[in-house]
Amino acid sequence: AGPPSFFITSVGKGDGANYGGLAGADAYCAQMAQSGGIQTPQGRTWRAYLSQPASGGQPAVNARDRIGAGPWYNARGAIMANNVADLHGDVQRDRNQMNKTNSLTEKGMPVNGVGDTPNQHDILTGSDSLGRAIAGDMDTTCTNYTSNADGRGSVMLGHSDRTGGGNSSWNSAHGSRGCSQQNLVSTGGAGLLYCF
Repeated sequence: AGPPSFFITSVGKGDGANYGGLAGADAYCAQMAQSGGIQTPQGRTWRAYLSQPASGGQPAVNARDRIGAGPWYNARGAIMANNVADLHGDVQRDRNQMNKTNSLTEKGMPVNGVGDTPNQHDILTGSDSLGRAIAGDMDTTCTNYTSNADGRGSVMLGHSDRTGGGNSSWNSAHGSRGCSQQNLVSTGGAGLLYCF
């Protein structure tokens, strides 16, 4: 068992995929940790598990590079993964505990998944299955998490319960229908974040 260092936000910001960019999403993770009573060690910064492509002369940002080295524990003290390689299956698949039972909110509660009402298992990541920014010209981050407009891209989503969407990826299952709160909800989500 270890101190909580991973959770899924129990509620989204309510503005679709618009978190005000990576800094805004990180601040939201910190806010939710505090509201959930998670004691944040001095010097630790909460990071949203989000990637974004290179743009405006800035290099790509990979979620896997933002979250530290591990290990990570959920709100009940259960280990989620020992390190970045185990979290992403770099060496061996499924050396993590990213699933419905263990991927808990800051309040220590499971997230509604397939078979629950409402299903909210879609978690914003903007990442491929290795935790990196998705290459290409398609907008898979809703303009780097600053847009709630539909018809202007989408955001890559993971499944917190690892069910549905044609694969069992916790961090790269499918894209959203759009960037608005309504479209995030309609694809099985609520604009939730993984926080490390």
